[in-house]
Amino acid sequence: MIAALPTIVSRLRLKQLRLLIALDEQGSLHRAAEQVSISQPGATKALHEIENTFGAELFIRTSQGLQPNDLGRCVIRYARLIQSDLAHLREEMVGIIQGHGGRLSVGVIMGAVPLLMRALGRLRRRQPELSVEIVEDTSARLLGLIDEGRLDLAICRSSVSRRPDAYDCLTLHPEQLAVVAHPAHPASGAQTLQLADLSNYRWVVYPANMPMRLLLEREFSQAGLEFPRYPVETASTFTMLSLLQQDPELVAVMPLAVAQFSEGFGMIRQLPLSLQSRSEPYGVIVRHGSSLSSAARLLLEEMQAEQLPS
Repeated sequence: MIAALPTIVSRLRLKQLRLLIALDEQGSLHRAAEQVSISQPGATKALHEIENTFGAELFIRTSQGLQPNDLGRCVIRYARLIQSDLAHLREEMVGIIQGHGGRLSVGVIMGAVPLLMRALGRLRRRQPELSVEIVEDTSARLLGLIDEGRLDLAICRSSVSRRPDAYDCLTLHPEQLAVVAHPAHPASGAQTLQLADLSNYRWVVYPANMPMRLLLEREFSQAGLEFPRYPVETASTFTMLSLLQQDPELVAVMPLAVAQFSEGFGMIRQLPLSLQSRSEPYGVIVRHGSSLSSAARLLLEEMQAEQLPS
């Protein structure tokens, strides 16, 4: 039986986590002991203590050395995360002491990427030594990273959560959508289009229950049309653009800001079709009652100063 959390917290030491990472890298207790600068008997004792702490064996003993089992791989993965978090902690502390720089972790949905890039561009001119991590994902996954404390803030929608009241929305930004396709799409030369004109083409769509997928389903329903069969589902900007490049007959819906950026490089073309439904605004989201770091506050100021689309 796996030990209780208070037991693990009270017994586990950082040097033991370093040993686990070294064992994974070296595959040998002797070489791992050398890497963390302890004796082999000391490493053997430390590994025994680690497994006692967790209440489970983490490695398989073979004639070739030690190999992590499923539990061991799980623990090693988190050991690496803890080591990375400590490195980020030190980096941020140095920035605070020196009065500049620091570190910022930001999550963003696809439609808000252009807004974030403009705000970050201005912020990094003010704070050139600022280290920034950007995670692009769905709102649901970004909220999970906020819950884990891995993001300072996220530009997304809290409505997808079962507990939207667990978050504070600091700004709101409307989002316009565009119907797009490859420049060589058969409908790209049309002056006007109705949704029925595109219903027989294959579509690239967002995964089920995502706001833009729900909006598109509503559009088809209101037009009395069947939702496209066998669509390709993705929440990735790059994947969506790549698919449109590979197949000139695909159609997709994406945020207007992303469509305009991509169209500027000749990758896609906006089709002359206006959607009737309005997309739900996204916002700058943080955990309810949490305080922002100085770098996050500066980024928020830049986004608040951004001119909202009409």
